[in-house]
Amino acid sequence: MAESTIKIPVGPQHPFLKEPCKFEFEISGEEIRGAKIRMGYNHRGMEKACEDRNYYQCLYLLERICGICSHSHTTAYIQAVESLLGLEVPKRGLYLRTLVCELERLHSHLLWLGVAAHEVGFDTLFMYTWRDRELVMNILEEISGNRVNYAINTVGGVRRDITAEQRKKIIDLTKVVRERVAYYANIGTNEPSFMARIQGVGKMSTKRAIEKCAVGPFARASNVDRDVRRDDPYAAYGDLEFKVITSDSCDILGRVVVRVLEMVESCKMIDQLLDKLPEGEIAVQKVPRRVPAGAAVSRYEAPRGEDVHYVRSNGTDKPERVKVRAPTLCNLEAAAESVVGSFVADIPIAIASIDPCFSCTDRTTVLLNDHRRGVRVATWEELRRHGVDWYRKNKGIRF
Repeated sequence: MAESTIKIPVGPQHPFLKEPCKFEFEISGEEIRGAKIRMGYNHRGMEKACEDRNYYQCLYLLERICGICSHSHTTAYIQAVESLLGLEVPKRGLYLRTLVCELERLHSHLLWLGVAAHEVGFDTLFMYTWRDRELVMNILEEISGNRVNYAINTVGGVRRDITAEQRKKIIDLTKVVRERVAYYANIGTNEPSFMARIQGVGKMSTKRAIEKCAVGPFARASNVDRDVRRDDPYAAYGDLEFKVITSDSCDILGRVVVRVLEMVESCKMIDQLLDKLPEGEIAVQKVPRRVPAGAAVSRYEAPRGEDVHYVRSNGTDKPERVKVRAPTLCNLEAAAESVVGSFVADIPIAIASIDPCFSCTDRTTVLLNDHRRGVRVATWEELRRHGVDWYRKNKGIRF
Protein backbone atom coordinates (compact mmCIF):
# COMPACT_ATOMS: atom_id res chain seq x y z
CA MET A 1 0.00 0.00 0.00
CA ALA A 2 1.36 3.42 -1.01
CA GLU A 3 2.27 5.79 1.79
CA SER A 4 -0.29 8.52 2.34
CA THR A 5 1.11 12.07 2.42
CA ILE A 6 -0.36 15.54 2.56
CA LYS A 7 1.09 18.93 1.64
CA ILE A 8 1.02 21.84 4.06
CA PRO A 9 1.92 25.42 3.09
CA VAL A 10 3.98 27.57 5.46
CA GLY A 11 4.23 31.25 4.56
CA PRO A 12 4.70 33.65 2.97
CA GLN A 13 3.39 35.10 6.25
CA HIS A 14 3.98 32.93 9.30
CA PRO A 15 5.00 33.57 12.93
CA PHE A 16 8.33 31.76 12.56
CA LEU A 17 9.29 33.70 9.40
CA LYS A 18 10.98 37.04 10.03
CA GLU A 19 10.65 37.83 6.31
CA PRO A 20 8.17 36.51 3.73
CA CYS A 21 8.93 33.26 1.90
CA LYS A 22 6.67 30.35 0.98
CA PHE A 23 7.48 26.76 1.88
CA GLU A 24 5.48 23.68 0.92
CA PHE A 25 6.14 20.60 3.05
CA GLU A 26 5.04 17.10 2.17
CA ILE A 27 4.37 15.16 5.36
CA SER A 28 3.35 11.68 6.45
CA GLY A 29 1.93 11.82 9.92
CA GLU A 30 4.33 14.16 11.71
CA GLU A 31 7.37 13.32 9.58
CA ILE A 32 8.54 15.55 6.72
CA ARG A 33 9.02 13.71 3.41
CA GLY A 34 9.82 16.64 1.11
CA ALA A 35 10.03 20.43 0.89
CA LYS A 36 9.78 23.10 -1.80
CA ILE A 37 10.59 26.80 -1.61
CA ARG A 38 9.09 29.76 -3.44
CA MET A 39 10.83 33.11 -3.11
CA GLY A 40 10.42 36.59 -4.58
CA TYR A 41 8.29 38.37 -1.99
CA ASN A 42 11.09 40.77 -1.01
CA HIS A 43 12.26 41.85 -4.45
CA ARG A 44 13.01 45.59 -4.47
CA GLY A 45 14.84 46.15 -7.74
CA MET A 46 18.16 46.95 -6.05
CA GLU A 47 20.40 45.77 -8.86
CA LYS A 48 18.43 47.62 -11.52
CA ALA A 49 18.37 50.78 -9.43
CA CYS A 50 22.19 50.76 -9.34
CA GLU A 51 22.31 51.29 -13.11
CA ASP A 52 20.71 54.72 -12.67
CA ARG A 53 23.05 55.89 -9.88
CA ASN A 54 26.71 56.77 -9.61
CA TYR A 55 29.16 54.55 -7.72
CA TYR A 56 28.85 56.50 -4.47
CA GLN A 57 25.04 56.49 -4.58
CA CYS A 58 25.13 52.73 -5.21
CA LEU A 59 27.17 52.36 -2.03
CA TYR A 60 24.38 54.05 -0.07
CA LEU A 61 21.75 51.87 -1.77
CA LEU A 62 23.50 48.50 -1.45
CA GLU A 63 24.07 49.08 2.25
CA ARG A 64 20.30 48.79 2.58
CA ILE A 65 20.08 45.33 1.04
CA CYS A 66 20.20 44.03 4.62
CA GLY A 67 20.17 45.77 7.99
CA ILE A 68 22.06 42.97 9.75
CA CYS A 69 24.94 42.52 7.29
CA SER A 70 25.00 45.95 5.65
CA HIS A 71 28.79 46.23 5.99
CA SER A 72 29.18 42.88 4.23
CA HIS A 73 27.45 44.14 1.09
CA THR A 74 29.24 47.48 0.97
CA THR A 75 32.63 45.84 1.48
CA ALA A 76 32.01 43.26 -1.25
CA TYR A 77 30.85 46.01 -3.62
CA ILE A 78 33.56 48.50 -2.75
CA GLN A 79 36.33 45.92 -3.24
CA ALA A 80 35.10 45.30 -6.79
CA VAL A 81 35.03 49.04 -7.55
CA GLU A 82 38.49 49.59 -6.03
CA SER A 83 39.80 46.71 -8.16
CA LEU A 84 38.47 48.36 -11.33
CA LEU A 85 40.03 51.68 -10.31
CA GLY A 86 43.33 50.05 -9.39
CA LEU A 87 43.29 51.73 -5.98
CA GLU A 88 45.60 50.73 -3.15
CA VAL A 89 43.66 51.32 0.05
CA PRO A 90 45.79 52.62 2.96
CA LYS A 91 46.68 49.93 5.49
CA ARG A 92 44.93 51.69 8.36
CA GLY A 93 41.75 51.94 6.29
CA LEU A 94 41.85 48.18 5.61
CA TYR A 95 42.32 47.43 9.31
CA LEU A 96 39.38 49.63 10.30
CA ARG A 97 37.22 48.08 7.58
CA THR A 98 38.09 44.60 8.91
CA LEU A 99 37.38 45.71 12.48
CA VAL A 100 33.80 46.58 11.54
CA CYS A 101 33.56 43.27 9.62
CA GLU A 102 34.20 41.29 12.80
CA LEU A 103 32.07 43.51 15.04
CA GLU A 104 29.23 42.93 12.58
CA ARG A 105 29.86 39.17 12.76
CA LEU A 106 29.58 39.32 16.55
CA HIS A 107 26.26 41.14 16.53
CA SER A 108 24.89 38.91 13.74
CA HIS A 109 25.82 35.64 15.50
CA LEU A 110 24.43 36.87 18.83
CA LEU A 111 21.21 37.84 17.06
CA TRP A 112 21.00 34.40 15.40
CA LEU A 113 21.65 32.53 18.66
CA GLY A 114 18.80 34.43 20.28
CA VAL A 115 16.44 33.69 17.37
CA ALA A 116 17.40 29.98 17.43
CA ALA A 117 16.70 29.81 21.17
CA HIS A 118 13.36 31.56 20.69
CA GLU A 119 12.30 29.10 17.97
CA VAL A 120 12.58 26.20 20.43
CA GLY A 121 11.01 28.09 23.35
CA PHE A 122 14.24 28.87 25.22
CA ASP A 123 13.43 32.55 25.70
CA THR A 124 15.80 33.06 28.63
CA LEU A 125 18.75 32.43 26.31
CA PHE A 126 17.09 34.68 23.72
CA MET A 127 16.95 37.56 26.22
CA TYR A 128 20.54 37.03 27.38
CA THR A 129 22.07 36.97 23.88
CA TRP A 130 20.15 40.01 22.71
CA ARG A 131 21.17 41.88 25.85
CA ASP A 132 24.82 41.17 25.06
CA ARG A 133 24.27 42.06 21.41
CA GLU A 134 23.37 45.57 22.58
CA LEU A 135 26.94 46.00 23.82
CA VAL A 136 28.24 45.33 20.31
CA MET A 137 25.63 47.59 18.73
CA ASN A 138 26.61 50.41 21.08
CA ILE A 139 30.25 50.13 19.99
CA LEU A 140 29.26 50.11 16.32
CA GLU A 141 27.17 53.22 16.92
CA GLU A 142 30.07 54.96 18.64
CA ILE A 143 32.49 54.10 15.83
CA SER A 144 30.20 54.93 12.90
CA GLY A 145 27.34 57.02 14.28
CA ASN A 146 24.76 54.33 13.39
CA ARG A 147 23.53 51.13 15.00
CA VAL A 148 22.76 49.67 11.57
CA ASN A 149 23.84 50.77 8.09
CA TYR A 150 27.13 52.06 9.47
CA ALA A 151 28.15 54.02 6.34
CA ILE A 152 31.78 53.42 7.28
CA ASN A 153 32.96 52.35 3.81
CA THR A 154 33.86 54.66 0.97
CA VAL A 155 35.67 54.13 -2.33
CA GLY A 156 39.34 53.96 -1.37
CA GLY A 157 39.01 53.32 2.36
CA VAL A 158 36.78 54.24 5.28
CA ARG A 159 35.07 57.45 6.38
CA ARG A 160 35.92 57.45 10.09
CA ASP A 161 38.93 56.76 12.28
CA ILE A 162 38.81 55.54 15.88
CA THR A 163 40.10 57.34 18.95
CA ALA A 164 42.22 55.97 21.80
CA GLU A 165 39.12 56.02 24.02
CA GLN A 166 37.10 54.04 21.49
CA ARG A 167 39.95 51.55 21.15
CA LYS A 168 39.86 50.92 24.91
CA LYS A 169 36.09 50.43 24.83
CA ILE A 170 36.39 47.85 22.07
CA ILE A 171 39.05 45.92 24.04
CA ASP A 172 36.78 45.93 27.09
CA LEU A 173 33.91 44.70 24.90
CA THR A 174 35.84 41.68 23.62
CA LYS A 175 36.65 40.66 27.21
CA VAL A 176 32.96 40.70 28.13
CA VAL A 177 31.87 38.90 24.96
CA ARG A 178 34.45 36.13 25.52
CA GLU A 179 33.11 35.52 29.02
CA ARG A 180 29.52 35.45 27.79
CA VAL A 181 30.33 33.21 24.83
CA ALA A 182 31.96 30.66 27.16
CA TYR A 183 28.69 30.61 29.11
CA TYR A 184 26.63 30.19 25.91
CA ALA A 185 28.90 27.38 24.71
CA ASN A 186 28.23 25.53 27.96
CA ILE A 187 24.47 26.13 27.79
CA GLY A 188 24.23 25.29 24.09
CA THR A 189 25.93 21.92 24.47
CA ASN A 190 24.67 20.81 27.90
CA GLU A 191 21.16 22.15 28.59
CA PRO A 192 18.96 19.01 28.13
CA SER A 193 15.80 20.63 26.76
CA PHE A 194 17.76 22.74 24.25
CA MET A 195 19.90 19.77 23.20
CA ALA A 196 16.80 17.64 22.66
CA ARG A 197 15.55 20.10 20.04
CA ILE A 198 18.79 20.57 18.08
CA GLN A 199 20.88 17.40 18.33
CA GLY A 200 20.34 15.06 15.37
CA VAL A 201 17.85 17.51 13.81
CA GLY A 202 18.26 19.10 10.37
CA LYS A 203 20.91 16.64 9.23
CA MET A 204 23.06 17.59 6.23
CA SER A 205 26.00 15.35 5.36
CA THR A 206 29.35 16.74 4.23
CA LYS A 207 28.85 15.22 0.78
CA ARG A 208 25.38 16.74 0.31
CA ALA A 209 26.48 20.12 1.69
CA ILE A 210 29.19 20.28 -0.97
CA GLU A 211 26.84 19.09 -3.72
CA LYS A 212 24.23 21.69 -2.69
CA CYS A 213 26.91 24.44 -2.67
CA ALA A 214 26.23 25.32 0.98
CA VAL A 215 28.33 28.15 2.42
CA GLY A 216 29.22 29.79 5.72
CA PRO A 217 28.52 28.37 9.19
CA PHE A 218 25.87 26.09 7.69
CA ALA A 219 28.49 24.37 5.50
CA ARG A 220 31.21 24.42 8.17
CA ALA A 221 28.80 22.71 10.59
CA SER A 222 28.72 19.86 8.03
CA ASN A 223 32.54 19.66 8.20
CA VAL A 224 33.11 21.64 4.97
CA ASP A 225 36.38 23.45 5.69
CA ARG A 226 35.84 26.64 3.68
CA ASP A 227 36.17 30.29 4.66
CA VAL A 228 36.87 33.14 2.22
CA ARG A 229 38.79 35.04 4.91
CA ARG A 230 41.44 32.29 4.88
CA ASP A 231 41.07 30.83 1.37
CA ASP A 232 41.04 34.15 -0.52
CA PRO A 233 42.15 36.81 2.00
CA TYR A 234 40.89 40.39 1.55
CA ALA A 235 41.08 43.60 3.60
CA ALA A 236 43.45 42.87 6.55
CA TYR A 237 42.70 39.15 6.98
CA GLY A 238 46.04 38.15 5.47
CA ASP A 239 47.73 39.75 8.51
CA LEU A 240 45.61 37.93 11.10
CA GLU A 241 45.88 34.56 12.81
CA PHE A 242 42.59 32.75 13.29
CA LYS A 243 41.08 29.29 13.17
CA VAL A 244 38.31 28.23 10.80
CA ILE A 245 35.70 26.53 13.00
CA THR A 246 34.09 23.33 11.72
CA SER A 247 31.94 20.57 13.20
CA ASP A 248 31.35 17.00 12.10
CA SER A 249 27.93 16.65 13.81
CA CYS A 250 26.20 17.80 10.58
CA ASP A 251 23.09 19.00 12.45
CA ILE A 252 21.66 22.10 14.14
CA LEU A 253 23.82 21.49 17.21
CA GLY A 254 26.87 21.82 14.97
CA ARG A 255 25.54 25.10 13.59
CA VAL A 256 25.19 26.43 17.14
CA VAL A 257 28.71 25.32 18.08
CA VAL A 258 30.29 26.78 14.92
CA ARG A 259 28.70 30.20 15.41
CA VAL A 260 29.48 30.34 19.13
CA LEU A 261 33.14 29.44 18.60
CA GLU A 262 33.38 31.83 15.64
CA MET A 263 32.54 34.62 18.06
CA VAL A 264 35.62 33.66 20.10
CA GLU A 265 37.73 33.86 16.94
CA SER A 266 36.18 37.24 16.07
CA CYS A 267 37.22 38.58 19.48
CA LYS A 268 40.76 37.34 18.89
CA MET A 269 40.89 39.02 15.48
CA ILE A 270 39.54 42.29 16.88
CA ASP A 271 42.28 42.29 19.52
CA GLN A 272 44.93 41.64 16.83
CA LEU A 273 43.58 44.44 14.65
CA LEU A 274 43.78 46.91 17.51
CA ASP A 275 47.27 45.74 18.54
CA LYS A 276 48.63 45.98 14.99
CA LEU A 277 46.63 49.03 13.86
CA PRO A 278 49.06 51.00 11.65
CA GLU A 279 49.39 54.76 11.55
CA GLY A 280 48.56 56.80 8.47
CA GLU A 281 45.67 57.77 6.25
CA ILE A 282 42.34 55.94 6.36
CA ALA A 283 41.37 56.52 2.72
CA VAL A 284 42.72 57.51 -0.68
CA GLN A 285 42.41 61.28 -0.89
CA LYS A 286 41.55 61.69 -4.59
CA VAL A 287 39.39 59.09 -6.30
CA PRO A 288 38.24 59.39 -9.95
CA ARG A 289 34.46 59.57 -10.36
CA ARG A 290 34.60 57.69 -13.67
CA VAL A 291 35.54 54.02 -13.44
CA PRO A 292 37.51 52.45 -16.34
CA ALA A 293 35.59 49.96 -18.48
CA GLY A 294 35.86 46.40 -17.25
CA ALA A 295 34.39 43.91 -14.81
CA ALA A 296 35.34 42.67 -11.34
CA VAL A 297 34.12 40.01 -8.93
CA SER A 298 34.51 40.41 -5.17
CA ARG A 299 34.13 37.66 -2.55
CA TYR A 300 33.41 38.31 1.11
CA GLU A 301 32.81 36.01 4.09
CA ALA A 302 29.61 37.49 5.52
CA PRO A 303 28.20 36.19 8.84
CA ARG A 304 25.88 33.90 6.84
CA GLY A 305 28.52 32.77 4.33
CA GLU A 306 30.18 33.79 1.08
CA ASP A 307 28.74 36.99 -0.38
CA VAL A 308 29.64 37.71 -4.02
CA HIS A 309 29.32 41.05 -5.85
CA TYR A 310 29.89 41.46 -9.59
CA VAL A 311 30.40 44.98 -10.97
CA ARG A 312 30.70 45.85 -14.67
CA SER A 313 31.74 49.33 -15.77
CA ASN A 314 31.27 51.00 -19.16
CA GLY A 315 33.75 53.79 -18.41
CA THR A 316 31.22 56.28 -16.99
CA ASP A 317 30.40 57.32 -13.43
CA LYS A 318 27.55 54.77 -13.27
CA PRO A 319 27.88 50.97 -13.27
CA GLU A 320 26.53 49.12 -16.28
CA ARG A 321 25.66 46.10 -14.13
CA VAL A 322 25.75 45.17 -10.44
CA LYS A 323 24.97 41.59 -9.46
CA VAL A 324 24.63 40.37 -5.87
CA ARG A 325 24.73 36.71 -4.91
CA ALA A 326 23.92 36.47 -1.21
CA PRO A 327 24.80 33.39 0.90
CA THR A 328 21.17 32.51 1.63
CA LEU A 329 20.64 31.68 -2.04
CA CYS A 330 23.22 28.90 -1.70
CA ASN A 331 21.87 27.60 1.59
CA LEU A 332 18.11 27.54 1.00
CA GLU A 333 18.02 24.40 -1.15
CA ALA A 334 20.26 22.61 1.31
CA ALA A 335 18.04 23.75 4.20
CA ALA A 336 14.94 22.40 2.44
CA GLU A 337 16.66 19.03 2.09
CA SER A 338 17.91 19.05 5.69
CA VAL A 339 14.37 19.11 7.14
CA VAL A 340 13.43 15.85 5.38
CA GLY A 341 13.18 13.14 8.04
CA SER A 342 12.54 15.66 10.82
CA PHE A 343 9.16 16.42 12.38
CA VAL A 344 6.74 19.26 11.66
CA ALA A 345 7.64 20.86 15.00
CA ASP A 346 11.27 21.08 13.83
CA ILE A 347 10.48 23.28 10.81
CA PRO A 348 11.04 26.69 12.52
CA ILE A 349 14.45 25.83 14.01
CA ALA A 350 15.58 23.85 10.94
CA ILE A 351 14.94 26.78 8.56
CA ALA A 352 16.28 29.31 11.08
CA SER A 353 19.49 27.26 11.43
CA ILE A 354 20.81 28.68 8.13
CA ASP A 355 20.10 32.23 9.38
CA PRO A 356 18.12 33.05 6.21
CA CYS A 357 17.94 36.58 4.84
CA PHE A 358 15.37 36.84 2.07
CA SER A 359 15.82 40.57 1.49
CA CYS A 360 19.48 39.79 0.67
CA THR A 361 18.50 37.01 -1.68
CA ASP A 362 15.45 38.02 -3.74
CA ARG A 363 16.57 39.08 -7.22
CA THR A 364 14.89 38.98 -10.62
CA THR A 365 15.59 40.04 -14.20
CA VAL A 366 12.70 41.08 -16.47
CA LEU A 367 13.13 40.17 -20.15
CA LEU A 368 11.16 41.81 -22.95
CA ASN A 369 10.51 40.07 -26.27
CA ASP A 370 10.91 43.02 -28.62
CA HIS A 371 10.09 42.04 -32.24
CA ARG A 372 12.56 44.67 -33.50
CA ARG A 373 15.43 44.15 -31.05
CA GLY A 374 14.85 40.57 -29.90
CA VAL A 375 14.87 39.42 -26.28
CA ARG A 376 16.47 42.03 -24.03
CA VAL A 377 16.57 43.19 -20.41
CA ALA A 378 13.95 45.79 -19.53
CA THR A 379 15.18 49.28 -18.66
CA TRP A 380 14.39 51.00 -15.38
CA GLU A 381 11.89 53.33 -17.10
CA GLU A 382 10.17 50.39 -18.84
CA LEU A 383 9.76 48.60 -15.50
CA ARG A 384 8.31 51.76 -13.92
CA ARG A 385 5.89 52.25 -16.83
CA HIS A 386 4.84 48.59 -16.71
CA GLY A 387 3.96 48.95 -13.00
CA VAL A 388 1.95 52.10 -13.61
CA ASP A 389 0.03 50.52 -16.52
CA TRP A 390 -0.64 47.28 -14.60
CA TYR A 391 -2.20 49.07 -11.62
CA ARG A 392 -4.25 51.30 -13.92
CA LYS A 393 -5.67 48.37 -15.94
CA ASN A 394 -6.12 45.82 -13.14
CA LYS A 395 -6.82 47.93 -10.05
CA GLY A 396 -8.14 51.17 -11.46
CA ILE A 397 -5.37 53.08 -9.65
CA ARG A 398 -3.80 56.07 -11.38
CA PHE A 399 -0.43 57.48 -10.36
